[in-house]
Amino acid sequence: MEIVEKLFRKKKKLIVGLMSGTSVDGIDALLVEVKGSGLSTSFRQLAFQTYPYPAGFKELLFKNSNVTTARLDDITRLNVLIAMFFADAAQRVARKAGKRMSEIDLIGSHGQTIYHLPEWKKMFGKSVRATLQLGSPSVIAKLTGVVTIGDFRLGDIAVGGSGAPLVPLFDYLTFRSDHVNRGVLNIGGIANITILPKQCSLHDVVAFDTGPGNMVIDQLMLALFNKPYDKDGMVAQRGRIIPSLLRWMYKHPYFKIPPPKSTGREMFGEEFIKNVLQKAGKSNKEGIITTASEFTALSIYQQYVRFIRKKTTFGELIVSGGGVHNRYIMGALQRYFHRVKILTTDQKNLSADAKEALCFALLANETVAGHPGNVTGATGARRLTPLGVMCLP
Repeated sequence: MEIVEKLFRKKKKLIVGLMSGTSVDGIDALLVEVKGSGLSTSFRQLAFQTYPYPAGFKELLFKNSNVTTARLDDITRLNVLIAMFFADAAQRVARKAGKRMSEIDLIGSHGQTIYHLPEWKKMFGKSVRATLQLGSPSVIAKLTGVVTIGDFRLGDIAVGGSGAPLVPLFDYLTFRSDHVNRGVLNIGGIANITILPKQCSLHDVVAFDTGPGNMVIDQLMLALFNKPYDKDGMVAQRGRIIPSLLRWMYKHPYFKIPPPKSTGREMFGEEFIKNVLQKAGKSNKEGIITTASEFTALSIYQQYVRFIRKKTTFGELIVSGGGVHNRYIMGALQRYFHRVKILTTDQKNLSADAKEALCFALLANETVAGHPGNVTGATGARRLTPLGVMCLP
């Protein structure tokens, strides 16, 4: 285990972070130089790029994320294929930074979520939560020659958590403040928020998924306009809100569940989109996109009002993820949070697109240090625990 001991002792590491989210837009790959760990962590981003999947891959993955169309043979092969794509992304981002793979110390890989089941279910005398991320970290390690840590979510589930969200530790290490109450919001396929009261300790941190981020908008854009997403929110800006549809969407039972909680395509995927389109009927297509975009912003704000504001009133809301590029969503957030200073992580010298890949690079660093990677106020876990499976090259 000399390689692990060497990693543990290194004061400075080159780490690749790999992330592919619910929207399956591509693989976010980042190379970062990391010094220290825990509260003494410092980092410097060296390169970042999103590498698209091949044509037809997203459709195959969505097919195998649906219980009515999934095939065991496809899922088994996808576990290896996705790892191959992730390994390619790691190698490409290293080259982009002018580094050889032999110089890379560690890879932290989130994998590709195919199914997420945070609700408890009784099975054979056990209460079970589960989640499944494809992209074997063992395959990534062998193909790159670099120690790889993956399967982060299952460690949290093993100690009673829901396995998500896992960004809060990164938010705490990076954005905590002695002077201002902060919300840190990531708008990916799903939107999640971390609450950082001023002068907070890790035990004070609360986080949860607020509901859909870009997921519903993207699926509706594909159904109505045959486009993968609403670039810059331009379609949403052309339409008008359909009040009856918006009210119906926010009646989804997820929004009444108190945190900690997490969600995904299982609640807001294909079946939800079918119901949205049925409810919308012959409404203006742009108006449907406007309503879905308003729904994202409204659900974020209403979850803040319902579960956060009485205890912690935000002074700042720091936003990251693909949603920062959607001008409609960002404008709607400013309308709702009109007394809160809204910033993007770019204004804090951190790429809004790179944040989640950076998160998993730093989570891998924490695992090597033997530190916890989960936050009990985010996942509901019984205790803090190191996360991930370490695979040797």
